[in-house]
Amino acid sequence: MADWLVTGATGMLGADLVRELTDRGERVTACSHRDLDVTDAGAVEAAVAGHDVVVNTAAWTDVDAAEDQPQRAHTVNALGPANLAVACLRSHARLVQISTDYVFDGTAAAPYEESATTCPVNVYGQTKRDGELAVRQTMPRDWYVVRTSWLYGEHGRSFPATMARLARERDTVNVVDDQVGQPTWTSDLAAQIVMLATSDADAGTYHATNTGQTSWYGLARAVFAMIGLDPDRVRPVPSTAFPRPARRPAYSVLGQRGWARAGLTPMRPWEEALQAAAPTLFGQVPSSSA
Repeated sequence: MADWLVTGATGMLGADLVRELTDRGERVTACSHRDLDVTDAGAVEAAVAGHDVVVNTAAWTDVDAAEDQPQRAHTVNALGPANLAVACLRSHARLVQISTDYVFDGTAAAPYEESATTCPVNVYGQTKRDGELAVRQTMPRDWYVVRTSWLYGEHGRSFPATMARLARERDTVNVVDDQVGQPTWTSDLAAQIVMLATSDADAGTYHATNTGQTSWYGLARAVFAMIGLDPDRVRPVPSTAFPRPARRPAYSVLGQRGWARAGLTPMRPWEEALQAAAPTLFGQVPSSSA
């Protein structure tokens, strides 16, 4: 049995990770931002001491606000992982750093493999890439960078839950259809992270998403169908219909070859994950969608 430290433990992913570890009978220290500021090097070193595995889910995730506050985003997303990497190196702890599909520019025509060149198109992506680099440059081994995308879950706001709410409030819902990615259930992701961190897989970068791909429009239609409503109530629109301060990658599908190289099983298709998540996201769903 290992001693785990989870930062950002009250966030969407962090909460599911703590639950996954607790259910497995692991010893886990769950630190919210109030418990541990990852930008405070001294506090980080003290918190990491005595732990075998550290999973950093703490992050500045407000993509649009990062455009106006790049230094604050960099402090959390880059300096924070750097502090954790130094502390883990000193304490001989394994570090799992959570990263994002936004480290890519979205111009690819095929899934981005783990070795693909990063080229973020917004401040958030830049700071997350800097966090990845800090871990790689600090730790010679015992580290994993886990990139994921389009997260949804029980603990916090999520796109599927928002679509279900809008379905009750509006006759039709406009959703962008020119951004393609991989919806990922945080409960599945938590289990994948634990599997990786307890394996003998080589240090490196791994892409952890539910497999397959869809657009936001396709995901919204799936949600409507799952809760027994007409998916044609979802209307496709271009991204220009919803101007945002930060540019989004148009295509951010992540390849999953790293799992095969490590002898580990990738995550299940996004449609299956959404079906499994439905009771926690939407409550009772019609039996015909099961």
